[in-house]
Amino acid sequence: MKNEITIYTDGGSRGNPGPAGIGYVIKDSDGNNLEIGSKFIGTKTNNEAEYLALISALEQAKKLQPEKVNIIADSELMIKQLRKEYKVKQDHLKILLEQVETLSQNFSKITYSHVKRELNKEADLLVNQALDNQAIVNPAG
Repeated sequence: MKNEITIYTDGGSRGNPGPAGIGYVIKDSDGNNLEIGSKFIGTKTNNEAEYLALISALEQAKKLQPEKVNIIADSELMIKQLRKEYKVKQDHLKILLEQVETLSQNFSKITYSHVKRELNKEADLLVNQALDNQAIVNPAG
């Protein structure tokens, strides 16, 4: 097992709030995929979906036992909140932030980087697949 991993994470909702999905890709230091996750998470806001995607990814990363974790996301708000550049004002997001902070304690070092959506294509695709598949399985949902 490599000591360093990179996690690409994304969450999204169609409507805000609306049907929401999450996606993440965990890569080793050579860029190989270690884990891929995607799921429909019900009705959530976009920001909730972003945090829930990161929480799911960190839960998987914990099993890999890396020392260093690089988080890459296209949610500027979430990244700036995680870096303490912005305050989290909504109570439901504070709870999710606390979960991220608790999970982050499993790693010696964790970094948070914001990228444009085009540089987060794999995770973005997984979110859309989760949303599309849910619509096919349960059109009313």
